[in-house]
Amino acid sequence: MKPGKNEMRQALGTFASGVTVITARAETGQPVAMTVSSFAGVSLEPPLVLWCAQRNIGPFAAFSAAEHFAVHVLHDGQGELAMHFARDIDDKFAGVRYGQGLANLPLLADHAACFQCHVEHRIEGGDHLILLGRVLEIDCRNTADPLLFHGGRLGAFAPV
Repeated sequence: MKPGKNEMRQALGTFASGVTVITARAETGQPVAMTVSSFAGVSLEPPLVLWCAQRNIGPFAAFSAAEHFAVHVLHDGQGELAMHFARDIDDKFAGVRYGQGLANLPLLADHAACFQCHVEHRIEGGDHLILLGRVLEIDCRNTADPLLFHGGRLGAFAPV
């Protein structure tokens, strides 16, 4: 079967992934954020991670221009937060507790782990832009099971 958009979405949905919220600052200084499941570690030395920004979403321009970003790995108690940052709303940070990190990055107060990064490369990837970042700071709390995305749904980890 040739892979069309629907076939790709269905097949990719069989792969469970973690859920993250990516944050950055727009050129105006406004904090921006989006929920992302396309995050991966790339290298331990040097410390590199990547994530993919969908082109047709509201904050794409801000993320594609930003020199820094933060990746917040969510834990299983944060499904509502993941859905909040997935919505198309003007002020995603209204009512959300956050502080500031390197390069004035907005950092969520609660997460399983947070990677503060500098953009090393921007790679064209079809309807996404792949952002490869060098990790400058890590905050790993490892306090709960991860929040997972599978088959279009959020869920929790069940050990076997």
